[in-house]
Amino acid sequence: MTPPPTETVRDLGERELLRRILGVFEGSSRAVVGPGDDAAVLRVDDGRVVVSTDTLVHGPDFRLAWSSGFDLGWKAAAVNLSDIAAMGARPTALFVALMLPDDTSADLVIDIARGMRAACDALAPGCAVEGGDLAASDTLSIAVTVLGVLDGAAPVRRSGARVGDVVAVAGDLGAAGRGLALLFDRFRDDRGRPIAVDAAPLTPAERADVEAQRRPRPPIALGPVAARAGATAMMDVSDGLLLDASRMADASGVSIDLDDTLDDMALRGGEDHALLACFGAGADLPDGFRRIGRVTAGDGVVTVGGALPGGRSGWDPHRDWDAGRG
Repeated sequence: MTPPPTETVRDLGERELLRRILGVFEGSSRAVVGPGDDAAVLRVDDGRVVVSTDTLVHGPDFRLAWSSGFDLGWKAAAVNLSDIAAMGARPTALFVALMLPDDTSADLVIDIARGMRAACDALAPGCAVEGGDLAASDTLSIAVTVLGVLDGAAPVRRSGARVGDVVAVAGDLGAAGRGLALLFDRFRDDRGRPIAVDAAPLTPAERADVEAQRRPRPPIALGPVAARAGATAMMDVSDGLLLDASRMADASGVSIDLDDTLDDMALRGGEDHALLACFGAGADLPDGFRRIGRVTAGDGVVTVGGALPGGRSGWDPHRDWDAGRG
């Protein structure tokens, strides 16, 4: 039996596609005015809003052969929620712009919306998609702006690390990098083009790594926990621990020495979206955080076991994606 033809965004048009997308988010809004109007209206009891934005582009950031629409929606939400948590804030709203080729399957778009709602429900209950935009484009892209609130606390910046602080992390390190390596090693054809993922030949550990790459689970709730526990500095680990720790060290005017027990993928892999934080030397680490190093005197240098690491430090989209790592 011949399957029915797949509807595309061109077939549906903007109005019908938007109606279906809004149906996915029905009942999730906590805004004064939610999705469907010219703009949203949000209530901000704290008086301060934390804002971040990120874009996923087909090619450098994801491959449709490797990710379902649900995967893409989940990841687009998760990576943005993590940036808000890294400031010690609680995510409250997402605004999503989808740039879609005309031949994009409408089912793919609806699955993206479903993945976003599922990620918000699982990782940041109470946060919802409150608006956005649809646009035509030659390249599928997902741009997300996320808002959060501090609930009376001070924002935790990456620039507050002090000599003597303990360096700690919450969340996985290395799993997403291993997952990406598996995708490139096993799921490309003889011309290097991505092919569909077949989970059958993967071990349970390998499946978990691929899942960490496609649907990261950053510890969103631990961002405000770290802030309340007195974190002096914090940031999202998105581009590899070595690279992101160097950004924290540089912003703080210190150096960081990481434990030599961390393996190479934990140091360089990227896309785990763990939370890297510093706490005072005598502070008790909050549940969920583990010690991985210490802050030392210096000027933006990161060492591992006291020695300078060689090789690639992390992910740079302008340098790396066309080299087969995107």
